[in-house]
Amino acid sequence: MITLTSPAALKVKELITDEGDDSLALRIAVRPGGCSGFSYDMFFDSEIDTNDTVAEFEGVKVVVDSASAEHLTGAEVDYRDGLQGAGFAINNPNVQRTCGCGNSFC
Repeated sequence: MITLTSPAALKVKELITDEGDDSLALRIAVRPGGCSGFSYDMFFDSEIDTNDTVAEFEGVKVVVDSASAEHLTGAEVDYRDGLQGAGFAINNPNVQRTCGCGNSFC
C-alpha cells in the first residue's frame, strides 16, 4: 500500500477542508498513458468500492483501486513547499524508468 508523509497528510487535510466535505478520501491511481507507459492520478473521491484498498494516515483516508495497487506497493506520497515550487511527489520503488518530462513511468 502507498503511504503519506506527515506534510502530505497535512496538505491533503487542508484541501479537503477547503472542499467542505470531510467524507472525501484521496484516491491515488495508476493509469495507462504518458511517454513511458503509466501516469499517476490523484483526486478526491467519496465512493469506495469493495475491491479498493483503504488506509488512513493522520486522519486522511487514502484509497487505491486493485489494478493500481500492484504498481504502488511501497510508494510514498510527499508534499514539498520550497523556493522552486510546491506540490506532491510520489516516490515509487517500483518505477524502472521515467520519461524526460517526469510525468510518466514504467
